[in-house]
Amino acid sequence: MVARDTVAEWAVAAAQAADEKNGTNTLILEVGKVLAITDMFVVTSATSSRLVRTIADEVELKVRAAGGGEPLRIEGLRDATWVLLDYGDLVVHIFTEEMRAIYEIERLYKDVPLVPFMPRSVATAPSLSDSLRSDNPASE
Repeated sequence: MVARDTVAEWAVAAAQAADEKNGTNTLILEVGKVLAITDMFVVTSATSSRLVRTIADEVELKVRAAGGGEPLRIEGLRDATWVLLDYGDLVVHIFTEEMRAIYEIERLYKDVPLVPFMPRSVATAPSLSDSLRSDNPASE
């Protein structure tokens, strides 16, 4: 098992990579206490399948540069509506906006801590609490 701080560095690198490639509503969820198979999720959305692939490529580059190596598994690249990059202690979920609305993965883990990261444009980034639940009537 990799140290929590190291996994957090990889997660921030992944979140920033998604943000740099116009991923939206990007969150880092610390799921390790409720999910034994991994420590953190990065969840982000894209406006198209093409952008999902672009974000996945950038995440791979940035996580590798941060010392995270190659993903153990990559799922969903063919359809590119939900790509999962599995690094073991970190799992990156890249959804099209439509698929993210269907699965609402962050709603399943709404009680886990968030790991903060600095988005490309702090002025236009939603607050973490707003981005998690403000437009989700199912969470009320």
